[in-house]
Amino acid sequence: MSQSGLNLNEHSFGGAIVLQLIVAGEVAPLLDQEGDALPKREPTPEITAPGPRNPDKYQRILDAALAVFAEKGFFVSRISDIADRADVADGTVYLYFKNKDEILATAINSAFDTFMKHARTELENIGEPVERLRRLAKLHLEALGGNRNAAIVFQMELRQSTRLSEFSHRHLIEYFSLVRNAIQEGQRRGQFRRELPDKIAANCFFGAIDEMVTSWVLSEHDFPLANAADEIVDILLNGMCSSVDGASFGPHPPHRGNARGSQ
Repeated sequence: MSQSGLNLNEHSFGGAIVLQLIVAGEVAPLLDQEGDALPKREPTPEITAPGPRNPDKYQRILDAALAVFAEKGFFVSRISDIADRADVADGTVYLYFKNKDEILATAINSAFDTFMKHARTELENIGEPVERLRRLAKLHLEALGGNRNAAIVFQMELRQSTRLSEFSHRHLIEYFSLVRNAIQEGQRRGQFRRELPDKIAANCFFGAIDEMVTSWVLSEHDFPLANAADEIVDILLNGMCSSVDGASFGPHPPHRGNARGSQ
């Protein structure tokens, strides 16, 4: 028998060193050190996944986690805090999630996937680039303005660790593509200045909305966050000058006193 046709693998079996002979693709009987055949072992049973999970309980845990993370901060929050808020046993949480990192990732991914699906559907029905930007700003502010716990986690907790880079890589690029597509279409139509880099313009769009959400989270005064959408887009498109060479993208929206910044 050539050396290349023989592979020796050592396994521990009741204190004996077992040689498994694999010759020409066939497995020879297992032998102990004396050369006697060892009894065959039963195959290891497959570990099956747990049965169907309760979707209501699953969502309760996610909602509870966002509330706890927003209230206590992610790093000091415990699984037991989440379980108490969700009104389930600690062990129940582990039936659904391995740890609180997985809970955070799932909550954020779920919220963002829902938002992006809704945003894509809405923007597909809007051909006008300016109106697409206005609608996206409104949807962004409505989504976080309607869920303060999620807003706090997005704006505060994610930015204190490397989790933000993982999140941005997976999700923010998709968000920015919606913004850049609208800007590029506006440039092709001659509505926006063609010499402006669409990437920088998209960063300005996102940055203004993102800072508005942060101001709302930190503010002692509650106000309808979505009401700031028109003003933000108006400033980005028309600037702060009283006129821009006589050009304007439609009438300026009326000022809303309750769309305040950080106060």
